Amino acid sequence: MNKPDIHLVDADHEIERQFRLVMRRLPGGVCIITAGQGENITGMTVTSLTSLSASPPRLLVSINRQASAFAPIARHRQFGVNILGSDQQALAERFSNGQLRGRERFEGTDWTYGASGVPLLRRSLAVVECQVEEIIERHSHGIIVGRLSSMEVSHRLSGLTYWNGQYVQIDHEADLDLLAEVSIPLAHVR
Repeated sequence: MNKPDIHLVDADHEIERQFRLVMRRLPGGVCIITAGQGENITGMTVTSLTSLSASPPRLLVSINRQASAFAPIARHRQFGVNILGSDQQALAERFSNGQLRGRERFEGTDWTYGASGVPLLRRSLAVVECQVEEIIERHSHGIIVGRLSSMEVSHRLSGLTYWNGQYVQIDHEADLDLLAEVSIPLAHVR
């Protein structure tokens, strides 16, 4: 490995800045977490979603406790997970726009209420409704353990990731062609 271009210093703010640079190197799937009930709804873009367990089905999402979605999730004990496709970058940007609040983020988008009453975004690659099993508060964030109550999966195979400060689109067919160009046997990726 080449010589690293960052050097740790003792100042806490510098360590935090460098930690952010390190974490930007980790690509993350882009999701929108939705929360609230009735007219009081909100949502936010995250890359901090991960599977906790397949048996029983549980997931984790880490949310800043100051984020608009945290309080309604803690209050109503439920939330929606909307996994975005490669064609939904504008939606990801809308739900991360600090100028928009609550219900404003949903204006002009195609959404519905799920069985639990949380808002869900149509045309997502996958949509999951979760009941909160536990919230673990650490530092600035809450780690939310979600118990799946319903899920729906699209037939589309494209994804949206966030890596190094930018959105990266993944398209199943185009990326298989790219792998073929660099001589990776397709039998191993199909």
